[in-house]
Amino acid sequence: MGCIGCSCSTGKDNDAPGCKSNGGCASGGCNRHNTYDWITALGIQDSKPFDVVEVSFKNGSRKEFFKNPPFTRVTTGDWVVVEAPSGGFDVGKISLSGELVRLQMKRKRVRNDARLVSVVRKAHERDLERLDEVRKEEKEVLVKARVIARSLGLNMKIGDVEFQGDGRKATFFYTADGRVDFRELIRHYARDFRIRIEMRQIGARQESARIGGLGNCGRELCCST
Repeated sequence: MGCIGCSCSTGKDNDAPGCKSNGGCASGGCNRHNTYDWITALGIQDSKPFDVVEVSFKNGSRKEFFKNPPFTRVTTGDWVVVEAPSGGFDVGKISLSGELVRLQMKRKRVRNDARLVSVVRKAHERDLERLDEVRKEEKEVLVKARVIARSLGLNMKIGDVEFQGDGRKATFFYTADGRVDFRELIRHYARDFRIRIEMRQIGARQESARIGGLGNCGRELCCST
């Protein structure tokens, strides 16, 4: 059978045509939007260089594409400092490079001529230390953010908080049944946390992917792996 909620399953008890693993999700069929860069892993030089890389943030909970200037000399597996679209800098790990990025962009419907911000350089030790510091702050900020939202009587749930690598901005991911007027909430967050705030609404499945957990099968949730 397929895993609960798996879009690769037909719903029949003994049929999992999508991943062929009988509900085990060991073949990668359920996280079909992810790609493993086996070309770089085997040390093979890509025959078709491509000037865009895929960068993973917060253990893969968010992935974005960035221009990769030749002088950076970065490849899959490198930690990098990138420009943040809203200003400042972020730190992530390159999850794909080369021709595979072109295919992944096509799958995610991102045009090759799309305007993308750039990789700045490889991350050094201080960048990674700073990233670790802001990640440690996220749990405490998440608890405070939920308390503030509840005190304002808003019909929403703050599911996760992600700090930008330079610590200047935080994105609050929330779920809600409908539209929420969170202008007053943003004012409280900006005053208490003293950083730039972005609110982003996500669905229940996206929330599960970011937070993680165990499914009915006893394995880690497919959407988070």
